[in-house]
Amino acid sequence: MKKTKAPGETTLRVNEPAELMQFLLAKMGGMSRNSVKSLLSHRQVMVNGKVTTLFNTALKAGDTVLISSARGNIELTHPKLKVIFEDQYLIVVEKKEGLLTVTTGKSDETTAFSILKNYVKKASPQNRIYVVHRLDRETSGVIMFAKTREIQLALQENWHRVITRRVYVALVEGKVEKPEDTIVTWLTENEKSLKIHSSKVDNGGQQAVTHYRTIKSNDKFSLLEVELETGRKNQIRVHMLDIGHPIVGDKKYGSEVSPIGRVGLHARVLAFIHPMSLENVTFETHVPKTFTSVFR
Repeated sequence: MKKTKAPGETTLRVNEPAELMQFLLAKMGGMSRNSVKSLLSHRQVMVNGKVTTLFNTALKAGDTVLISSARGNIELTHPKLKVIFEDQYLIVVEKKEGLLTVTTGKSDETTAFSILKNYVKKASPQNRIYVVHRLDRETSGVIMFAKTREIQLALQENWHRVITRRVYVALVEGKVEKPEDTIVTWLTENEKSLKIHSSKVDNGGQQAVTHYRTIKSNDKFSLLEVELETGRKNQIRVHMLDIGHPIVGDKKYGSEVSPIGRVGLHARVLAFIHPMSLENVTFETHVPKTFTSVFR
C-alpha cells in the first residue's frame, strides 16, 4: 500500500525521556491539561502505534506519539460491545460472547455490525460501516470494522501483509503435555454439517498454522496463548481438538464440559498496519476473569 498521511493526524517524535502529559503540553502549544486529558480519554493518542489513555505514560527517546483529531460524537453504550478505538477510517471494538459479527441472511438478530451501523448513523445519516473480518458468535475479543468501502478493500485485499499479530487465549480441557508447540494441518469444510475437518497431510484443503504456549494449567484445564499464522474458519477450535484438548464449552469440536458457561476462546490482541498512516497499531484486551477462575 502507498503511504498516505491521514488527515487530522499529528505525529511527534520524542527526543528525550518524558511523561506523556508533559511532552504533549510542551509540543502542542497552547493546549491545556484538560484538553490533553480529553484526547487521552477519547483514545485519540497512540504511543508507538498503541493507544494509551494514561497521562503518565513514560516516553523514551525515539518513541513516536500520534494524535488523531477524529473521535465519535457520541458514546456507544451496549452490554455486548465496547469501542476501543475510533478514527475517521476504522472502529476497533471488543465483542462479548454470544454476539454475531454479522448475519448472512435477512435475520433481524442484533449483531456487532447492526449495533455499529446504528451508532455511526447517529453522528451522521450518511455514515456507513463495513465488515473487515469476523469472530465466531461464542468467541469474544477484539475485532475491527471499516468506515469506508475503500478502507475495507485495502485491508481485505492486503490482509496477510496488513495483520501483524492475532493472539487469542483459549481455555482447554486437560493438562496440555507440550508447554508450547506449532500445529500445521490442512482444513476442509463439510458442506452439509458446516463442520471443519483437519488433515495432517495436504489433501487440497487450506493450510492452517497455529502456535501456542501454556500460560497456566492444572490436572483439569490449561490456559493457552494462541497465535495465528493463518486465519482459517474455526482454526483454533479444530486445532485444539487435534491435540486432544478441545476448548471448554465447544460441543461442536469435542468438548464435554462447560465450567465457565461459555466457549473458552477470546481474541486478546489484534495488531495491524493502519491503512492510512501506515503505523503498526496494537489493541489489547484483558483475559476474561472467568478463564482464570478454574485455577483458584
